[in-house]
Amino acid sequence: PGAGFLTGFTPLVRAGNLERELGVRELYIKDDTVNHPTLSFKDRVVAVALTKAKEFGFDTVACVSTGNLANALSGQAAVAGLRRFIFIPATLETAKIVGSLIYDPHLVLVDGTFDQINRLCAEITERYNWAFVNVNLRPYYAEGSKTMAYEIAEGLGWRLPGHVVAPAASGLLITQLDKGFRELNFLGLVEERREVKIYIAQPEGCAPIAEAVRKGTDFITPVREPKTIAKSLAIGSPFSGVYAARVVMRSGGYAAVVSDKEIVEAIKLLARTEGIFAETAGGVTLAGAIKLIEEGRIPKDEPIVVCITGNGYKTQDAVVPALKTKPPIKPTLEDFERYLKEVGEG
Repeated sequence: PGAGFLTGFTPLVRAGNLERELGVRELYIKDDTVNHPTLSFKDRVVAVALTKAKEFGFDTVACVSTGNLANALSGQAAVAGLRRFIFIPATLETAKIVGSLIYDPHLVLVDGTFDQINRLCAEITERYNWAFVNVNLRPYYAEGSKTMAYEIAEGLGWRLPGHVVAPAASGLLITQLDKGFRELNFLGLVEERREVKIYIAQPEGCAPIAEAVRKGTDFITPVREPKTIAKSLAIGSPFSGVYAARVVMRSGGYAAVVSDKEIVEAIKLLARTEGIFAETAGGVTLAGAIKLIEEGRIPKDEPIVVCITGNGYKTQDAVVPALKTKPPIKPTLEDFERYLKEVGEG
C-alpha cells in the first residue's frame, strides 16, 4: 500500500464485565479507539484512498469531514508528502480541530452544515484537479471500511457474529460491514456461512437513516439542522442512507435512536466496565445496543459485536459536565481518612 502500513489490526475485546452488566452471554467490542495513527476507524478508509490517490498521480488530497476523517487525512497525507486541504464545520470540537492542525494542512473552517460543505467540495472537484477522498475517490475510500468486518471475523476465529451494532453518519460503514461479511461467506473463508444481522444507532438530533428503518422504508427524510453532541454523526442528508437502510432491513436488523444523556451514560459505562474511552459516536453505538437488547431486538444468548469507532479524547467536552471531582484535600493523613469516609470507602 501507499499509505496506512500500520492501520487496522485493532482489538476485538471480549467484554466480560459489560456482559454481566447487560445480562448477555457473549459480547465483543471492536475497538477502533486505538487505530493508527489518529485513533478512529477513518484511518482505514484514508489508507486505501491515499494509496489510490498516489497511484493516480494526484499531488493534492482533500476531504469534507465532521472530524475523524479530517484527522486521518491530515496525518496520513503528511507522511505521504501530499498537499492537503481539509474542509470542516466551524462548530467542530476543539480537540478534533487540533487533531488536524497539528499535521499542518490547509484547514478550511466553513460556516455551514456538513451537507452544505459537501456541496461546496463537489463544486471544487470540478474546478481543481484534487483527490477528494470522500467525493471523487469515494469508491476506493469505501473499501477501507470493510476491513473492520474482516477483522471481526478473524478475531472470532473465522466465525461470523450473529449481531453487529454500528453508528451511522453517511451510512457507508453499515453498507461496507455488510459487504465484508458477504464476501467472507461467498469465498468460504468462515467456518459456517450465516447472515449477520446489522443494526444502526443514531442520535436523536440527527437520525434520518434510523427513523427510516424504524418506519420500514428506505426513504430518507433529510435533517436540515442536526443538533447533537455526537457531531461526527451530524450528517443530515446521508450519501449512503438509502443503501444502509436496505442493508439493515434485509439482514433482519433494526435501528435505535438515543438521547444526548444516554450517549454520555454509555460512554461512562464502557469506560467503567471495560476501560475503553469512546468518543460520542461510540456512546451512541453502545447506548443503541443497550436499547436494542432491552427491547428484545437483539437476543441475549447470541454473539454480539459493538463497533466503537473513535477515541474519547477527541470529544472530552461532551462528558465533562457529567464528571465530578471532590474538593482538594490537605496533605495530611487526617484529611485523607476524612475523604475516604466521604466517598464511602472508610
